[in-house]
Amino acid sequence: MTNSDAIGKVRGWIESAERIVALTGAGISTDSGIPDFRGPQGVWTKNPSAEKLSTLQHYLADPEVRKTSWQMRVASPAWTAQPNAGHLALVALERRGNLHALVTQNIDGLHLRAGHSAARVIEVHGTLHEVTCWGCGWRGPMQPVLERVRAGEEDPACDACGGILKSATISFGQALEPEVIERALRVAGEADLLLAVGTSLQVYPVANAVPLAREAGARVVIVNAQPTPYDDIADAVLRQPIGRVLPQIVGTAS
Repeated sequence: MTNSDAIGKVRGWIESAERIVALTGAGISTDSGIPDFRGPQGVWTKNPSAEKLSTLQHYLADPEVRKTSWQMRVASPAWTAQPNAGHLALVALERRGNLHALVTQNIDGLHLRAGHSAARVIEVHGTLHEVTCWGCGWRGPMQPVLERVRAGEEDPACDACGGILKSATISFGQALEPEVIERALRVAGEADLLLAVGTSLQVYPVANAVPLAREAGARVVIVNAQPTPYDDIADAVLRQPIGRVLPQIVGTAS
């Protein structure tokens, strides 16, 4: 089957689907200037030690790790990144009324910025746009804390209790929110088409959404540059750049 044949077939499936669930990973945001983690130019591929900064145990125990993490947050491309054609294609699905839910592993907030309803988006790994205290549980916007870092605070503490502040994201070694994961897997089981976009499908339990949807009778389409563990059960696997192929299969390409 040629690329154009595969794109045409998937576009037909999308047009006839009534309950599409999109599962997105870092690959959808690379065209917005946010590097992925495991790809050839990924953050952890190029700098394996950077993974330590995403481990809760090290973050809570080591002030130097926290200082480095805060500098990385200040410099994050997420603050200036804009949604790309891939994000906007998924918004088009919602506006047509056939996007049941969007489950994202991303913390950059670009799906919401692109125009999705917050009620449709399930951020399974949290959000970089908020901060939380590990002492008292306070939660608030990230930008005021980043201003404190820019003003010279290397490891800002909670104003309320003096506890350790951390982005409201899920780190390695940190428990996922059970109700968020339950909802993500539930909507996957309700889909008639699961569209996995830009995700390596190596992070569990979220990756279980693919076989769960398949077992429930949904078609599975994987759009990712690299092979995934579930390519063999997918109805179609598209390797083309996400920002180009997603508008084609959704029908928003000019």
